[in-house]
Order: sequence, then structure tokens, then C-alpha cells
Amino acid sequence: MQATIRNPILPGFHPDPCICRKGDDFYIANSSFQWWPGVPIYHSRDLVHWRLLGYGLTRRSQLEMDRIPDSGGIWAPALSYREADGLFYLVYTNVNRTSRYAPLEMPNYVVTAEDPRGPWSEPVYLNCTGFDPSFFHDDDGRTWMINMHRGHRPGQNSFDGLLVQEYDRQKKRLVGPVTNVFGGSPIGAAEGPHLLKRGGYYYILCAEGGTGYRHALTMARSKSLLGPYEVHPANPIMTARGTECVLQKAGHGNLVETPNGEWYGVFLCGRPNKDRRCILGRETAIERGQWRDDGWFYFDSPNPRLEVPAPDLASSPVELAADYDDFDDASLALHWNTLRLPHEDEVSLTARKGWLRLTGQARPLETNQRQALVARRIESRDFDAATCMEYEPENPWQYAGLTCYYGHTNYYWLRAGRDEQGAVTVDLVRRQGADLTLEGRISAVGWPQFHLRVQAREDRYQFSAGPDGRSWQDVGQAQDGSLLSDEEAGAFGFAFTGAFVGLAAVDLSGTRLRADFDWFSYVGH
Repeated sequence: MQATIRNPILPGFHPDPCICRKGDDFYIANSSFQWWPGVPIYHSRDLVHWRLLGYGLTRRSQLEMDRIPDSGGIWAPALSYREADGLFYLVYTNVNRTSRYAPLEMPNYVVTAEDPRGPWSEPVYLNCTGFDPSFFHDDDGRTWMINMHRGHRPGQNSFDGLLVQEYDRQKKRLVGPVTNVFGGSPIGAAEGPHLLKRGGYYYILCAEGGTGYRHALTMARSKSLLGPYEVHPANPIMTARGTECVLQKAGHGNLVETPNGEWYGVFLCGRPNKDRRCILGRETAIERGQWRDDGWFYFDSPNPRLEVPAPDLASSPVELAADYDDFDDASLALHWNTLRLPHEDEVSLTARKGWLRLTGQARPLETNQRQALVARRIESRDFDAATCMEYEPENPWQYAGLTCYYGHTNYYWLRAGRDEQGAVTVDLVRRQGADLTLEGRISAVGWPQFHLRVQAREDRYQFSAGPDGRSWQDVGQAQDGSLLSDEEAGAFGFAFTGAFVGLAAVDLSGTRLRADFDWFSYVGH
């Protein structure tokens, strides 16, 4: 019986996948937006089992995101390998927007490495004409970049075709003319382009229809790199629009050939609840396909499936991240992320051995500057997360605890603090746009520790707390997890990320009160 791949292969916030292969090894890079480090890179040898290998952007000299807005930062990185020089190339956009009325700032860069685990080079600036850049290494030795063109003139289409320009690897810059090679199909909004060459044709694979429920993956080809390009006769080649597929929003991806000559494509998807809210954000799925006699590529199914036949490769299971972190290591595990900036002394694993110490900053959780917050992706609709915290709040402006976080306009925070009369409490607060509401409060007077927990079942999140990990008290009623979805957050601006669960501390009084966490547990069901 043939093995199968279960979709999504990268659950939770893993949008805009780009896959490449070196020898027997496959790698996927994903968008990371405002989360640090930038660009998670996953590794597999069988397309079934994947593990987080590391990140492409780990230094501020490679990625500066101080004051970047929610869903700014890294959009659609592209990972490629050029065998002739033994280098991986990672191309990315660092998107900024100073206000909701300002145009996007879209500088594109490239970094290189001999190993996807790094170290990655210092960035080379490329251009600022549009986002979603990717490299294509032609068989004549030349390298080209393709990116969508962001129209900026009044009345111009904001998705104004796909631009191609040569990249000079010796001079480390783009050279020669810029050509708009493809305006997209009638679906519209062409973005996320990738180039490949096969059988004398150049192929463009791109996303169209926007990254919501009209999303699609389309293909075009030409005998010349610079066009003109004809659209695939069965366009789009992958989509979920108009279907009742469990996996929706299918689009934005690229293709890879296995060592045995089989072809697969990865693409983003989302799993909506009954209210068509994708609480886990945009995820990564895969589908098998083949090249037919007409010279076009076709997926086995033009709509996303939960199960896909696995390639004829030896099974290669991997060790997944531990469900329990006792914070005994001197550095954060790979699955932990911070917002916008690498952590400094506001996050420490050495100040108190065996504990994670968060030093509260004099900024609210809504800040786009440095904050004391570490979080990991929520990867299952049903999960339990818990922690044990020692904390001694001194005034009503200090609080710390467990957060389920999408962005600064959408989060839940189960936090210890003091009420207006000075009594220690555990509060559950809900942020939705401009509204911050108290959803529940229990007394915590005399507690030696704060044990904090969230139990998620589908779209219902129940928060609870206790002094010892045995005597749990619910804090408020079960909450609506769809608050943490792209759809809900989209009412307040760009919303392209996903839900996280983690730990946070704030001290608006400015005394930098510390919260110590003994352990953190996350179990997905």
C-alpha cells in the first residue's frame, strides 16, 4: 500500500511556501511577516515528514523591523539552489507602511548560504518595484529575478504585471532592462511568481485572485524568457474557490522534482471553521502532478486534498519539537518567536537558571517596538497550553501571563496583576480593535505561583488558572477563537499571519518588573 502525505504538511501559520531541492534534501521557506527570526526553513527527505531547520534572517543587519506594522515585514520569500556555485539564494521583501493611507515600501534583498542552516550572508539590495521576488537560474549560467509590479501611479492597476530583470552574481546587483513579461490571466492580481524551464519552454507559476477564498495557482509559458506568455488551457491549475474542500484559499506556491523524477507542488491553504474563519491562518499543503504530452503541468487534483500519494522515496521520520519546555537551555528553542526584533535583556534564560525571565517594558502589548513577549505557532484547532509563573505585581500597571495572540488588535491575555483596590487577581482580557474588555477575573490573593492554562476545542478557548496546577478555576466563559483569524483581524488592516500562544509581561510604571516562567507546555490534539 502506497504511503500518503497528510495535508497540511506545515500546519498553522506557514503561508507562501517556496520549495527547492538539493540532492536528496527538500527545503521549504515561508513568510514570517513581523515575527522574528525571519523566514523559517523546513527540511524533509521524503516530502512527508518535515522539521524546522532554522531561519534565513537572524541578524538585524539582514532584517530591520522596528516599528513595522502588523502583517508587514517578510512577504513571500523565495528559496533556490544553484548547483554551479553550490549556493542557496534567499530572496525576500521587507514590507513597511507608515500609515494605512501611505503606499507600501517594498525593498527587495537577497542573501546566500552554502547550507540552509546558515550562516546566511549580509543582504544585497535589489529593487523596490514590487513584492514577491524570486530567482531563476537558467541553464546558460545567467540568473534572473521576477517580481510582481506594484503600480503606484493614479489610476494604475496595483497588480501591474510581472517584471523580469537579470541579476549579475559577480557585481551583486540587477543589470540590464526591466521587462513586464506577463500581465496575468483574467483572474487578476498576479503575484508570487516563480520561473522554471522545461522542454524548451519557460514557465511562470504565479498566484492570482488574492490570498482569500478566490485564491488560485496559475501557469503560463513562452519559448522566450521575456515572453509573450500563453496561459495554461486548464487555468487555474490549483484552486479551492467554488468548492466545499476542507482546505480553502489554495494558491501561491511552486513545483519541485524528486530524485526519482516525480513532480510535486506546494501551495498555501486555510482551514475555515463553520463561520469561514481560518483560526490557524494560512498553512502549507502539497499535491502531486505530472507533465503531459501537451507540454503543460497538471496536478493530480486541481483542488486541494487532505491526503496525497507520497513519492517513491524512503521514509524519513524526524524528531519534532518537544511539547514541554523546561527552559533549561541557554537559548530559546527554534519554535519560539519574538515580535519584530531579536530579544535582548527583556528575555533571558540565564538570569535565573531553569527559568524564562521576561522583564516588563514600559509599553503596552499593542506596541510596534520592543516588548517582552515570546510565542510559538498554534498548529492544531484542538490544543492545550499551560505554564507556571512566579510574579509579584506591585501596582495596577504591571501584568504578566499567558497570551493567545494574532496581532496588536486581536488577542486574549490571561494575566496576573493587581486590581484598583490593590488585590492580586488573574484577569482575562480580550483585545478586538479599539476595544479592550475584561472577560473574567478571579482572586489570586496569597498564591505562591500562577498556573495558567488555555484549552482550545475547535473555536472555543477556555482559560483557567490556579495556585498549584491542580486546583483550576475557569476565568470567564469560553471565548471565540475566531478572534485570532485573518478574517477577524482583517477588519483593522492587513491580516496575513496566524495565531500564536505564548508568554508576555508589561510594566507601564517603568520599573521593569520581572516575571519568571518555570515551564511551558503545548499539546496539539
